[in-house]
Amino acid sequence: HGVSIFEIEKKNGSWQLVKDSRYNRRIHANTPMVITGPAAGHDLMKTEDDPSGTLALGTFNNCANGETPWGTYLTCEENFNGYFGSSSDVDLGTDGKRYGVKSKDSGYQWHKFDKRFDIAKHPQENHRFGWVVEIDPKNPNSTPKKRTALGRFKHENAALTINKDGHVVVYLGDDQRGEHLYKFVSKNRYNPDHQDANRDLLEEGTLYVARFSSASGKVSGRGEWIELTHGKNGLTAVNGFKDQAEVLVFARRAATQVGATTMDRPEWVAVHPSGKQVFCTLTNNKNRGKEGQPVGGPNPRAKNNYGQIVRWQPDNGDHTSMGFSWDLFVMAGNPEVHNDAYAGSPNINKDNMFNSPDGIGFDQAGRLWIQTDGNYSNQGDFAGQGNNQMLCGDPQTGEVRRFLTGPVACEITGLTFSPDYKTMFVGVQHPGEDGAPSHFPYGGNSKPRSTIMMITRDDGGVIGA
Repeated sequence: HGVSIFEIEKKNGSWQLVKDSRYNRRIHANTPMVITGPAAGHDLMKTEDDPSGTLALGTFNNCANGETPWGTYLTCEENFNGYFGSSSDVDLGTDGKRYGVKSKDSGYQWHKFDKRFDIAKHPQENHRFGWVVEIDPKNPNSTPKKRTALGRFKHENAALTINKDGHVVVYLGDDQRGEHLYKFVSKNRYNPDHQDANRDLLEEGTLYVARFSSASGKVSGRGEWIELTHGKNGLTAVNGFKDQAEVLVFARRAATQVGATTMDRPEWVAVHPSGKQVFCTLTNNKNRGKEGQPVGGPNPRAKNNYGQIVRWQPDNGDHTSMGFSWDLFVMAGNPEVHNDAYAGSPNINKDNMFNSPDGIGFDQAGRLWIQTDGNYSNQGDFAGQGNNQMLCGDPQTGEVRRFLTGPVACEITGLTFSPDYKTMFVGVQHPGEDGAPSHFPYGGNSKPRSTIMMITRDDGGVIGA
């Protein structure tokens, strides 16, 4: 229900928590946060407790991350809708339904103890969540900022790159079946010689959403970025958008209005160190093939329970360009069970098969690290795939190798490295969920706990080399 910031240091060859570090702090559901960008102060953001619409309390259901070259951290609010509920039956209209906000509580029951989570009493409060939040981890006294210019949806992560002209580009996935893939381009340019001048680059800019095209039966083609700016591409008052703030608060509706491609749950996005390619995991989609979610393009399989990774190359290597070419780096599958498209792409075999790619990230050498959050029943369509896992892919050859297998009933998620790339930090989330018999990480009869694994090579070398 928030973010923990803590410092670690390497002593006598092992990493340890710096318990008295001035940087250690918790950012939670009651931490004050400044609302910035076009939606700041808008009527949709105003509440009884904050009539100005500029100061929200808290961040929660945070998914993945982003890192900026000016030293801040981006945390992404994902399934925020589950924190709201009410004892009264409330209809929040089509927009509330699109974001999953409803009277029935999802199990947290926060509305019984904090009135701002009661949607009958405070129907605007949920508009203040579903954003990317920028945090300065090196300044414990700093106030986090909600960056509304990047749009409101169920964010997975924020993959930031500096374009060759200095503009900041952030790629963003909306993790729900049939939702979309976005990018943000900053209004102003990055200044490598004056980092303080970069602190508000995410406050102003333009949001775009992707539309993919391809020939029938092909898993490659062309794509375009469609601008989500009020007054353009049908985003007008006549079509239900009064201003730019409404476009951003209801970004999902705006994406539908402009005809964006529905995707198989866009999760993490990662930019190759060369800057020439971008990858996005499409985890799965049981609704693919139903009305509004046609089979084709980067989503080539109906009732897709395995997922795939799409990659694209911006035209002329320019991340601000409106066009790109795309293909599928890998289609996950099970060649031991299927001999059709559900067997996966040719680079999948019995020794590396997996389902539901989720977290991804590159190391400095350009190796693609893939983490899964899928079905670990080891039965039926998933027979032989075992627990969730982590793999390493070569973007040039397409080769994929399994790197590690997780403990029982967990998700492998979260990835970063020490500066010398000789220690890899990997997250293990909710081991033993739903009562599965796990005792990770302590063993014995201990209760399972989420943790961070630190992985090194016996010879002290670079991980993956």
